[in-house]
Amino acid sequence: MAQLFVIQHRHSDETCPAKNKEMGGMLLMHLSEKNAQSYGLKIKGEGVINGKHTLYLIVEAANEQQVKKFMEPFTKAGSVEIMSASPCEVVVERGAC
Repeated sequence: MAQLFVIQHRHSDETCPAKNKEMGGMLLMHLSEKNAQSYGLKIKGEGVINGKHTLYLIVEAANEQQVKKFMEPFTKAGSVEIMSASPCEVVVERGAC
């Protein structure tokens, strides 16, 4: 059964992949649906906080190890935090966050 994860990746202005067209292209290919599937992930949503060098991903995966493996390239540019999450309806059903 797939689990939900929220991922936060932060990097500095100096290590920002978007500043380099080659790195930016590699990043987009890595985040592609096809590539994510090859790691056993489904990306449900993604967004970069403007001007903050912070990326958030919402993914489904069988386990955290799959997510860690997928996020390895991001650790070269900055930090990666992987957090187990639940849909709002599940939180309400169980009566607690």
